Order: sequence, then C-alpha cells, then structure tokens
Amino acid sequence: MTGHTITQEAADTAARTSVTQSRAARELGLKRGEFELAVMLGRIRTVSDTVGGRRRVTREEIERVRAGEGFPEAWVERIRAVGTTEGAALMDISTARFTRLTRAGFVTPVKFYLNRYRAVVWLYLAEELRQFAEAEANSGLLTGRAPGTIRAQLEAGVDLRARNWRGRHAGALLRQSDDPWERAAAVASLLDPAQIAEIIKDPYERAYVRRLMPELFGGQGAPDTPAGRIIQKITTADDPDEIRWLRANLTIGLSQARGERPAPRPESKPAPVPAPDHESASGPRPRAELDTEPSAHPGPDHEAPPTALPEQETRGRAPEPRGLLKWMRRRGA
Repeated sequence: MTGHTITQEAADTAARTSVTQSRAARELGLKRGEFELAVMLGRIRTVSDTVGGRRRVTREEIERVRAGEGFPEAWVERIRAVGTTEGAALMDISTARFTRLTRAGFVTPVKFYLNRYRAVVWLYLAEELRQFAEAEANSGLLTGRAPGTIRAQLEAGVDLRARNWRGRHAGALLRQSDDPWERAAAVASLLDPAQIAEIIKDPYERAYVRRLMPELFGGQGAPDTPAGRIIQKITTADDPDEIRWLRANLTIGLSQARGERPAPRPESKPAPVPAPDHESASGPRPRAELDTEPSAHPGPDHEAPPTALPEQETRGRAPEPRGLLKWMRRRGA
C-alpha cells in the first residue's frame, strides 16, 4: 500500500468522523468569535486530516464539550472577552489604570481587532481579569501610586501588549499540531521574512514552511493596505529578546522536521531518450533520401558541400544542382 493511499484513507476516515469548524460552532450554539477563541485557548480541540489542511472537529470532541460542566452558559462565560471599559469595571479600577497595567504587561490580551478608524482594540479574558483582581499580591497595583520602575517604563513608551499577545498566540498555534513542519511554520509566522530567509537557506524548505504558515487575520486587510500593515506590525516580532527566542525555536523545530521527513521538492525530469538509429531500426534508407541530407563522412558517391568561393569566381555561375537532381546528373554522365 503506497503512502498516498494511506494518506487518502486517513483523510476519508477523518472526514467521516469529524465536521468543519463552522458546523461545529453551529452545533454547539457558539458564535464564530466565541468558537475561534475557544479553539485558541484549547477549550475545543481540533484535528487535521492532512498536513497543512483545514482543521476539523471530531464528533467525540463536540460531545465532550456539550457534556462539560456548566455548558453552555457558564462555559461561554469562561471564554468571554472584554475591552478596556468593561475590563476596568470588572477590576473596579479606572480605564487609565487598566491601560497602564496592560501596557506594562500585567494582563495579556487574548485577541485584537481593528475598528472602523483602524485603531487597535485589545480584548482580554474576563475570567483572567477577575482572577488578577482577586489575587492579594496584586492589591498594590489596583490602588495608590504605581511603583517607580513601572512608571519609568511607561514614561519611556513601553507597551508590551503586542509582544505578550504574540507569545500567547504562538503557544496556541503550537498546541494545535504535532506535525514538526507545521510547528516550525507556526513559529516562523511571527518572524520577519528576512529573518526566515537567514535561517531557512533551502528555497524548497522555505516555500514549504510558507505554505504551512497559519493565516493571521488575513480577512481584516491585505498586506499592502493600511489595515494590513498595522496587523503585520502587531503580528511580527520586533523585540530583540523575542526575536532571539523565536529564531532559536525555529532552528530547533527545523532540525526535528528534517529528521521526520524532507520538505517536498519537484520531481526530477527523466533524461531524454536518444532517438534510435533509423538505419539500424528499419533497415537502410533509400539512396535518394540519404542524398537529401548533409553527410558527416562523405563517400565517393556523395560529395561534401563545396566551400564558399570568392565573389569574382562565383559571379555568373549557375547554381550547382543538389540532392537527387545532382545524383541523377552524375549517373547520366
């Protein structure tokens, strides 16, 4: 049984025992954003029928989620995402203090989107905000003056929201696949193309990794649009420590992927088969046919083509017969 047959059988089996993500969301009664967030958080597990294929949800997983404690109301509440105003209200602090805490990295965004003014709107898990506010160790951050180190960082323009989101998103992508090439592509998706080219020298490996990269908010704007450039800036690592971490993980991931299987390459074309010798295959050709082609080794009955004559010697001479006509004239002589 060939590898292609095995892969096709596995894909057919997965299709029979699983459904698309959109159908799974409908069967669970979840909105699209709720479902995508649940998958990102690992609350709903997905599978892939083929490497690089669209991820699906098994029937068994749908039943597991339905049977979960508090589903659907309490379950949905645990994945509810809120913005700055609602988040500040949950923590019983001002929106200004809430923003300072998020910029300083105390609270990590779970997702973001661009509003109609192309401003970045960060969203946070309501469950995590409540846990942060209830922790006794964080009471000093919710009231009174912020520590001097935090004030200095904020005054210097530090904003860790994008970096913390990338770290969280990288972890979510790595949890979704066990395939080493897909995992390497997940890490590479957060690096600048120039960084990827430095690490992945082989063009076929680079093309394969690029093909397996997950789409990061592709529906919110093409790369060459203002919205697309904002998204690209958020989803591309820019901190030196973060870049070093991603490069190291990509290098390790590539080593593991190469040990698993090589990246696909175009099949080499077979060498052209030389045409069989006509005379040996079908017997000697007619004499007339032979005389119509130049001979590499002219014999006594076949003269070599004449060399070019000076203009004064050739002027006024009739064209010399060639081929069959020339042969007939020599026979007549």
